[in-house]
Amino acid sequence: MPNIALELGKQSASFGVNSAYGEQRDVGGIQVIPVAITWTGFGGGSDDAGNGGGGGGGWAVPLGSYIRRGGDVRFVPNLVSLLAVAIPFVWVAGRALSRVIRVLKK
Repeated sequence: MPNIALELGKQSASFGVNSAYGEQRDVGGIQVIPVAITWTGFGGGSDDAGNGGGGGGGWAVPLGSYIRRGGDVRFVPNLVSLLAVAIPFVWVAGRALSRVIRVLKK
């Protein structure tokens, strides 16, 4: 029986940039290249009796797109993803800052 974890690892080695940057699309003379943060993970194992198993998963968060009009290239962020990341970050930063201020007052 082939090692499932090794096989999945070999297949996922080709993900790389292809999973973070989508294929370029031409929309009305404008070129759009989608950008995302991606993560994949796989695992597997077996016991002493030779019973094995494995699994994997992943996720992708769309960050935005590179837009090319003629010679001008710019990044346009995905506002929903930006808010989804910014709101928890601001909350954690605010809590940490309030605790630092409380410690410094003592």
